[in-house]
Amino acid sequence: MEYTNIRVENRPPLAVITLDHPKALNALNAATLAELESAFEAASNDAGTRVVLLTGAGGRAFAAGADIRELAAIAAEEGRAFALRGQAIFRRIETLGKPVIACIQGFALGGGCELAMACTLRIAADDARFGQPEVKLGIIAGYGGTQRLPRLVGRGQALKLLLSGAVIDAREALRIGLVDEVVPAAELMSRAETLAMEIAANAPLAVSETLHSVDEGLGLPLELALLREAARFGTLCATADKVEGARAFLDKRPPAWKGE
Repeated sequence: MEYTNIRVENRPPLAVITLDHPKALNALNAATLAELESAFEAASNDAGTRVVLLTGAGGRAFAAGADIRELAAIAAEEGRAFALRGQAIFRRIETLGKPVIACIQGFALGGGCELAMACTLRIAADDARFGQPEVKLGIIAGYGGTQRLPRLVGRGQALKLLLSGAVIDAREALRIGLVDEVVPAAELMSRAETLAMEIAANAPLAVSETLHSVDEGLGLPLELALLREAARFGTLCATADKVEGARAFLDKRPPAWKGE
């Protein structure tokens, strides 16, 4: 597929998806969302891609949120469809089955912050800024912000951000648990690639099942989640990669994963 609002670079075992409309601070208009959906579907289906990096072009913004011009023109029923469309795409990213690392420089506001929260991990440049300013526009966060933010930072910190519409810096985002690391801007992509390669060196089925186990378990009572974990553990014990991993460890050599 030809893209006009994003760039995709395939460098197995990594794929790098870049929001590429810097003049608009990489705003998430309908066309950009459609391209993101297509790019992540392609990454999901590509066996050579084990980790996806998601970033924004231009240095000023990861993504500054929804396109306000589009938002201003919609009424109730359209607004519900608008939110459901974004939620579905972000949920697809969240449940991709492969780790997605958000590499955040500059602004991640509104939908941009929600997009980052849908990723598996978040690494922020020291100049990154985060916020959910929707209340200042007379609406609420509609792409999952009212749900993912309290799950990440707790109810109190989430409501403080959601109700005030305040913008916080990278260090505060790290302190409250919104991001996982903060690095100098010049080191953002190199650090993300290093982490991605560490993850990609592991058994792909085990990585995928870990993601599914955590995602599923957060919505279950602990007793049931533990049973589901045991079932996934048992399934992996019957894979070729489990045999290869044990042999490689005993032989003191790097494993050759097959994803089987």
